[in-house]
Amino acid sequence: MTKLILATRNIHKARELQTLLDDLNVDVLTLNEISTELMLREDGTTFEANAFQKARTVYHHTKLLALADDSGLEVFYLNGRPGVFSARYAGEEATDEMNNQKLLTEMRAVAPRRRRAQFRSILALVGDRVEEMTEGICTGMLGEKSHGTNGFGYDPIFIPTGFSKTYAELTAEEKNLISHRARSLAKMKEVLKVKLHFLTK
Repeated sequence: MTKLILATRNIHKARELQTLLDDLNVDVLTLNEISTELMLREDGTTFEANAFQKARTVYHHTKLLALADDSGLEVFYLNGRPGVFSARYAGEEATDEMNNQKLLTEMRAVAPRRRRAQFRSILALVGDRVEEMTEGICTGMLGEKSHGTNGFGYDPIFIPTGFSKTYAELTAEEKNLISHRARSLAKMKEVLKVKLHFLTK
Protein backbone atom coordinates (compact mmCIF):
# COMPACT_ATOMS: atom_id res chain seq x y z
CA MET A 1 0.00 0.00 0.00
CA THR A 2 1.33 3.45 -0.92
CA LYS A 3 2.19 5.71 2.00
CA LEU A 4 1.01 9.31 1.87
CA ILE A 5 2.27 11.84 4.40
CA LEU A 6 0.17 14.85 5.32
CA ALA A 7 2.61 17.74 5.60
CA THR A 8 0.98 19.42 8.58
CA ARG A 9 1.20 19.50 12.36
CA ASN A 10 -2.31 20.93 12.64
CA ILE A 11 -4.24 18.02 14.14
CA HIS A 12 -7.61 19.44 13.07
CA LYS A 13 -6.50 19.79 9.45
CA ALA A 14 -4.87 16.33 9.49
CA ARG A 15 -8.04 14.73 10.86
CA GLU A 16 -10.17 16.46 8.23
CA LEU A 17 -7.89 15.33 5.40
CA GLN A 18 -7.65 11.78 6.74
CA THR A 19 -11.44 11.52 6.81
CA LEU A 20 -11.73 12.79 3.24
CA LEU A 21 -9.04 10.36 2.02
CA ASP A 22 -10.56 7.37 3.79
CA ASP A 23 -11.97 5.80 0.62
CA LEU A 24 -8.60 5.63 -1.16
CA ASN A 25 -6.29 2.65 -0.89
CA VAL A 26 -3.47 4.61 0.74
CA ASP A 27 -1.79 4.52 4.12
CA VAL A 28 -2.26 8.10 5.32
CA LEU A 29 0.29 9.23 7.88
CA THR A 30 0.65 12.55 9.67
CA LEU A 31 3.91 14.44 9.98
CA ASN A 32 3.95 13.78 13.73
CA GLU A 33 4.10 10.05 13.01
CA ILE A 34 7.14 10.52 10.78
CA SER A 35 9.21 13.19 12.47
CA THR A 36 8.87 15.35 15.54
CA GLU A 37 11.81 17.55 14.54
CA LEU A 38 11.18 18.44 10.89
CA MET A 39 10.27 22.11 10.67
CA LEU A 40 7.90 23.40 7.99
CA ARG A 41 8.21 27.02 6.90
CA GLU A 42 5.25 29.10 5.75
CA ASP A 43 6.97 32.27 4.60
CA GLY A 44 5.68 32.35 1.03
CA THR A 45 3.54 35.21 -0.23
CA THR A 46 0.84 32.92 -1.67
CA PHE A 47 -1.02 29.78 -0.63
CA GLU A 48 0.54 28.03 -3.63
CA ALA A 49 4.10 28.86 -2.56
CA ASN A 50 3.50 27.73 1.00
CA ALA A 51 1.81 24.47 0.03
CA PHE A 52 4.60 23.45 -2.34
CA GLN A 53 7.27 24.53 0.13
CA LYS A 54 5.82 22.25 2.82
CA ALA A 55 5.20 19.29 0.50
CA ARG A 56 8.69 19.48 -1.00
CA THR A 57 10.31 19.66 2.42
CA VAL A 58 8.51 16.54 3.62
CA TYR A 59 9.16 14.62 0.41
CA HIS A 60 12.88 15.45 0.39
CA HIS A 61 13.15 14.44 4.04
CA THR A 62 11.23 11.16 3.76
CA LYS A 63 11.27 10.22 0.05
CA LEU A 64 7.58 9.41 0.51
CA LEU A 65 4.63 10.99 -1.31
CA ALA A 66 3.69 14.20 0.52
CA LEU A 67 0.47 16.19 0.47
CA ALA A 68 0.36 19.72 1.89
CA ASP A 69 -2.49 22.15 2.34
CA ASP A 70 -2.20 25.88 2.67
CA SER A 71 -5.45 27.64 3.12
CA GLY A 72 -7.08 30.64 4.67
CA LEU A 73 -9.84 33.18 4.72
CA GLU A 74 -9.96 36.03 2.22
CA VAL A 75 -12.23 38.97 3.04
CA PHE A 76 -13.03 41.15 0.03
CA TYR A 77 -13.61 44.31 2.09
CA LEU A 78 -10.06 43.91 3.46
CA ASN A 79 -8.53 43.34 0.02
CA GLY A 80 -8.07 39.62 0.65
CA ARG A 81 -6.80 39.73 4.22
CA PRO A 82 -6.08 37.78 6.34
CA GLY A 83 -5.13 35.47 3.42
CA VAL A 84 -1.77 33.73 3.89
CA PHE A 85 -1.57 35.26 7.37
CA SER A 86 -4.82 33.61 8.48
CA ALA A 87 -3.23 31.39 11.14
CA ARG A 88 -1.18 34.23 12.64
CA TYR A 89 -3.33 37.26 11.89
CA ALA A 90 -3.25 38.50 15.49
CA GLY A 91 0.41 37.55 15.97
CA GLU A 92 2.77 34.58 15.72
CA GLU A 93 1.42 32.99 18.91
CA ALA A 94 -2.22 33.95 18.31
CA THR A 95 -5.02 31.55 19.17
CA ASP A 96 -8.02 30.97 16.90
CA GLU A 97 -10.11 33.12 19.22
CA MET A 98 -7.59 35.98 19.06
CA ASN A 99 -7.56 35.86 15.25
CA ASN A 100 -11.36 35.81 15.13
CA GLN A 101 -11.65 38.75 17.51
CA LYS A 102 -9.16 40.84 15.55
CA LEU A 103 -11.05 40.21 12.32
CA LEU A 104 -14.46 40.90 13.88
CA THR A 105 -13.11 44.15 15.34
CA GLU A 106 -11.85 45.24 11.92
CA MET A 107 -15.23 44.43 10.39
CA ARG A 108 -17.30 46.07 13.11
CA ALA A 109 -20.16 48.15 11.65
CA VAL A 110 -19.46 46.95 8.10
CA ALA A 111 -22.78 46.35 6.33
CA PRO A 112 -23.79 42.72 5.56
CA ARG A 113 -23.58 43.29 1.79
CA ARG A 114 -19.91 44.21 2.21
CA ARG A 115 -18.98 41.25 4.42
CA ARG A 116 -18.38 38.82 1.54
CA ALA A 117 -15.51 36.39 2.04
CA GLN A 118 -14.19 33.10 0.83
CA PHE A 119 -12.17 30.24 2.20
CA ARG A 120 -9.51 29.04 -0.24
CA SER A 121 -7.47 25.84 -0.08
CA ILE A 122 -4.45 24.93 -2.16
CA LEU A 123 -3.24 21.33 -2.04
CA ALA A 124 0.22 20.42 -3.30
CA LEU A 125 1.27 16.83 -3.98
CA VAL A 126 4.99 16.10 -4.29
CA GLY A 127 6.68 12.77 -4.93
CA ASP A 128 9.07 11.03 -7.30
CA ARG A 129 8.50 12.82 -10.64
CA VAL A 130 5.24 14.17 -9.23
CA GLU A 131 4.28 17.80 -8.57
CA GLU A 132 0.56 18.56 -8.73
CA MET A 133 -1.69 21.28 -7.33
CA THR A 134 -5.44 21.71 -6.86
CA GLU A 135 -7.60 24.56 -5.56
CA GLY A 136 -10.89 24.64 -3.70
CA ILE A 137 -13.02 27.67 -2.82
CA CYS A 138 -16.07 28.09 -0.60
CA THR A 139 -17.76 31.48 -0.80
CA GLY A 140 -19.78 33.07 1.97
CA MET A 141 -19.81 35.98 4.36
CA LEU A 142 -18.55 36.96 7.79
CA GLY A 143 -20.96 36.88 10.67
CA GLU A 144 -20.92 39.57 13.33
CA LYS A 145 -20.31 37.19 16.24
CA SER A 146 -18.85 33.73 16.78
CA HIS A 147 -21.33 30.84 16.65
CA GLY A 148 -20.74 27.11 17.02
CA THR A 149 -18.08 24.89 18.54
CA ASN A 150 -17.26 22.49 15.71
CA GLY A 151 -14.29 23.04 13.45
CA PHE A 152 -11.36 25.36 14.02
CA GLY A 153 -9.81 28.62 12.82
CA TYR A 154 -12.35 31.07 11.45
CA ASP A 155 -15.13 28.47 11.26
CA PRO A 156 -17.26 30.16 13.99
CA ILE A 157 -17.53 33.43 12.05
CA PHE A 158 -17.83 32.18 8.43
CA ILE A 159 -21.28 31.56 6.98
CA PRO A 160 -21.05 29.62 3.70
CA THR A 161 -23.24 30.63 0.77
CA GLY A 162 -26.65 28.95 0.94
CA PHE A 163 -26.53 28.44 4.70
CA SER A 164 -27.71 30.44 7.70
CA LYS A 165 -25.23 28.66 10.00
CA THR A 166 -21.48 29.06 10.36
CA TYR A 167 -18.96 26.38 9.43
CA ALA A 168 -18.65 25.71 13.18
CA GLU A 169 -22.38 25.04 13.51
CA LEU A 170 -22.35 22.42 10.75
CA THR A 171 -21.63 18.77 11.43
CA ALA A 172 -18.33 17.41 10.13
CA GLU A 173 -20.29 15.53 7.47
CA GLU A 174 -22.09 18.70 6.33
CA LYS A 175 -18.88 20.71 6.23
CA ASN A 176 -17.04 18.00 4.29
CA LEU A 177 -19.61 18.26 1.51
CA ILE A 178 -19.05 21.96 0.85
CA SER A 179 -15.77 23.09 2.38
CA HIS A 180 -12.88 24.63 0.45
CA ARG A 181 -10.61 21.81 1.57
CA ALA A 182 -13.10 19.13 0.55
CA ARG A 183 -13.46 20.71 -2.89
CA SER A 184 -9.70 20.92 -3.38
CA LEU A 185 -9.25 17.35 -2.15
CA ALA A 186 -11.97 16.01 -4.46
CA LYS A 187 -9.84 17.24 -7.38
CA MET A 188 -6.64 15.93 -5.78
CA LYS A 189 -8.16 12.49 -5.27
CA GLU A 190 -8.61 12.21 -9.02
CA VAL A 191 -4.94 13.14 -9.43
CA LEU A 192 -3.98 10.59 -6.77
CA LYS A 193 -5.90 7.81 -8.51
CA VAL A 194 -3.86 8.40 -11.67
CA LYS A 195 -0.54 8.98 -9.90
CA LEU A 196 -0.92 6.09 -7.47
CA HIS A 197 -1.59 3.75 -10.36
CA PHE A 198 1.54 5.08 -12.02
CA LEU A 199 3.62 4.90 -8.83
CA THR A 200 2.63 1.31 -8.03
CA LYS A 201 3.29 -0.18 -11.50
